[in-house]
Amino acid sequence: QVQLVDSGGGLVQAGGSLRLSCTASGRTDTIDVIGWSRRPPGMERELVAAINRAGKTEYLDSVRGRFTISRDSVKNTIDLQMDNLNAEDTAVYYCTAGTLGDDGNYAHLYWGQGTQVSVVS
Repeated sequence: QVQLVDSGGGLVQAGGSLRLSCTASGRTDTIDVIGWSRRPPGMERELVAAINRAGKTEYLDSVRGRFTISRDSVKNTIDLQMDNLNAEDTAVYYCTAGTLGDDGNYAHLYWGQGTQVSVVS
């Protein structure tokens, strides 16, 4: 089992920045991919940014160039630096971690409790 605790959300004006942090504990050695997802109001959850064991990152197209994911493998933390925020970034953000099965699909998915990010004009 993996436990994720995320924090750092808040209210920010458009164009501003926020930094989200996530601390993983438990069987962190089983994590293959870790990152951040978000659920905008009335919408489905979507993956925002992720980083795998090799350090390869991927981003949602709408945040690429504005968001940066970083990892501290010693501290088992994942940060998401969010710059130039706009109203469309308003959502509950969840730290997300996954372990892959032998078939390459996710065998287990873990979620933090979520942190609210609200961007106002």
